[in-house]
Amino acid sequence: MMLRIPFLKKTLLIIAGMAASHFLSAQSGEKIYTNYCSGCHGSKLQGSAATSLVKTSWKHGGDRKSIIKSISNGIPGTKMAKWQGILSAKDIEAVTDFILAAQKKPVQKSTASLPLVVPTNDYQLKIEKLITSGLDTPWGIEFVDEKRALISQRSGELSWMINGKLDPKPITGTPVTYAQGVTGGYMDVALDPDYSKNGWVYLAYSENSINSQDENTPGMTKIIRGKIVDYKWRDEQVLFQVADSLKLSKGVRWGCRFLLTKQGHLYFSIGDMGRGTDSQILSRPSGKVYRIHADGSIPKDNPLYGKENVIQAIYSWGNRNVQGITQHPLTGVIYASEHGPRGGDELNIIKNGANYGWPVITFGIDYNGSIISNDTAKVGMEQPIAKWTPSIAVSAIEFVTSEKFSKWKNNLIVTALAFQEIRRLIIDGDRVVEQELILKGYGRVRDVKFGPDGAMYLLMNGPDEVLRVSPQQ
Repeated sequence: MMLRIPFLKKTLLIIAGMAASHFLSAQSGEKIYTNYCSGCHGSKLQGSAATSLVKTSWKHGGDRKSIIKSISNGIPGTKMAKWQGILSAKDIEAVTDFILAAQKKPVQKSTASLPLVVPTNDYQLKIEKLITSGLDTPWGIEFVDEKRALISQRSGELSWMINGKLDPKPITGTPVTYAQGVTGGYMDVALDPDYSKNGWVYLAYSENSINSQDENTPGMTKIIRGKIVDYKWRDEQVLFQVADSLKLSKGVRWGCRFLLTKQGHLYFSIGDMGRGTDSQILSRPSGKVYRIHADGSIPKDNPLYGKENVIQAIYSWGNRNVQGITQHPLTGVIYASEHGPRGGDELNIIKNGANYGWPVITFGIDYNGSIISNDTAKVGMEQPIAKWTPSIAVSAIEFVTSEKFSKWKNNLIVTALAFQEIRRLIIDGDRVVEQELILKGYGRVRDVKFGPDGAMYLLMNGPDEVLRVSPQQ
């Protein structure tokens, strides 16, 4: 049955959801900032995905009245959303006063001493900092063995982490990329399931044909694989790329996250690139989840295989921006986390030939507060098994298989960027039966992996770090 929600009713529903998350409750300015601003502007206002808020030059005015106006109304042409009607007037004033008070203090880095111990329902978690410098917006981490892991960086570098330390020797010969604003560049990195035998490394990155750094030059996500021999990238093979006519300029929300399965399939995502309607058009690449064989060939049971005037590698569509994808270790079911707009982050079960609705249906509203769609459900379009309003900026996800975390076996770890969170979800088929917030406020969590030692490794942005998390013995 089609569910239609008028604009006012839907807006009230979103606000009610935020209220349930204490979004509208009276809070101190520092607490409001920590919960809802620090993910973009940094825990110490030092800047991260967005600019520093400790400065002498303010483009839109740095006095109290101007800052209140910017927070209330948003800033056109930027990702600064309109908060009026979501935060109360008192809350906006409180966070403004916190920002103004910070102008009198120098920008500081986190001084928290580590390891720290954080309590959860089942474990006391010990958190250790492994790498604290030398990374530039790390995006993906993948363990090769007990001692070594590969890390991709948005700036266009692959690096080794060896025994928990960043190897200063660069890997050379990797492809040129370009990154605009806070998106694009090198994205996920993954290893072939038979890496020990064939050495294949898979890489996703934003690419344009002329290696230009101009955002007006059309580009698109490209998928390749290669081998690393003596710190050199070699034997490169192109697995997926689109014609120049399908590339887009000024792209945002590129994707891309990988899943390589034991069945020999490579799943990957491409975000909607800021062109939401393209997610529903099967001849255009953005807003989709793809499935190919590890060598780039297209499986014959793909939903569009053999059809003309479509991209046959497409597996699902109507996806806004999948930032995490993983496979249940027992059932083989594939789950994906997806960025919503302002509200409506989602956890979905990815099915062959399914339409996830963006932007025809959504639980969120636009960044400027306007309605995107009056519908949250429609016949022929999938519903999420979990959603988050306000948007936590959901990122990588990973099922727990580590014996170190035996009490969490087959639970789903969900990371978040803007809310700087890690959650543990207990999943029963197509239902999330319980959520636990296990970490918050350590930085934007970009990726999560369980290492050969059984510990949980976190790839952080703002600050750019690698953390190791394990149960305290």
